[in-house]
Amino acid sequence: MLFDPADPVFWVMIAFFAFIALLIYYKVPGMVGKSLDARAEAIRHELDEARRLRDEAQSLLNDYQRKSRQAEEETKSILEQARRESEALATETRKSLTESVERRTRLAEDKIARAEAQALAEVRASAVDSAIAAAEKILKSRTTGQTANALIESSIRDLDGKLN
Repeated sequence: MLFDPADPVFWVMIAFFAFIALLIYYKVPGMVGKSLDARAEAIRHELDEARRLRDEAQSLLNDYQRKSRQAEEETKSILEQARRESEALATETRKSLTESVERRTRLAEDKIARAEAQALAEVRASAVDSAIAAAEKILKSRTTGQTANALIESSIRDLDGKLN
């Protein structure tokens, strides 16, 4: 017979159906479903949070890369400006040095020219003094008496005209 109460399989089957009935009575399948749904929702929430964090990290990475490029460009710009300024300073220094050398050369040449003029004037004065002394000796030796008095009077008259 199919359902023999003396057969242990029958009692196992009765216990199994009773157990299933108890599970359904206490709504265990619904609780298991809710638990699985809550777990799925928690996982979905964690995945959404992970995506948001990944997007935020990607945005930060892009921002830092952009700032890094800007800093690099600014560094290049500063270096280029410093190079231009140093070249301009070197050019200005060379020009200033050239002007200073030229000015000192002109001053030295002017000083030499003044020294030459002074030396020439001294030589002329010395030559004039020597010529006057020689002329005086010659005149003293050749002029006597009346001629000497006439020359003295003529010189005094000329001197009077030169002083007024």
